[in-house]
Amino acid sequence: MPPEDQNYSSHRRFHPLFHFFAFPILAINFLFHLYLLWRNPSLIMLWSCFVAAALVAAVFLARYYSLRQQDRIIRLEERLRLQTLLPEDLRSRVNEFRTSQLIGLRFCSDEELAEVAGAVLAGEVKSQEEIKRRVRQWRADHHRI
Repeated sequence: MPPEDQNYSSHRRFHPLFHFFAFPILAINFLFHLYLLWRNPSLIMLWSCFVAAALVAAVFLARYYSLRQQDRIIRLEERLRLQTLLPEDLRSRVNEFRTSQLIGLRFCSDEELAEVAGAVLAGEVKSQEEIKRRVRQWRADHHRI
């Protein structure tokens, strides 16, 4: 169960099965196969290096694609949320937000969303990290990938 309190310093998520098991083991396997190829150059060793590299790439791409899909969903959710909560003068500018800015804004509470969104649109705050640091009332997201 995820912790109830979430803030800027505790919001990043690691998946132990991916970050500490699958990816490291497959990366070490690839390096080991490179070592074996160096020690005993042959077509079969070269092929095993390609297979090991393909496994690393497949696991990396599975994670990458799921994160990009999550970004698309966040973009849609936050645009709908902004259309609902922003004042009329800012509502017409919702499409000006970059995806990375929308990802940062998802952590703003409803009460401070208009203020932070206005600062982003005014150019005072630009990056996702700057937006997250500016959040005073953190809106936790325990369902992310």
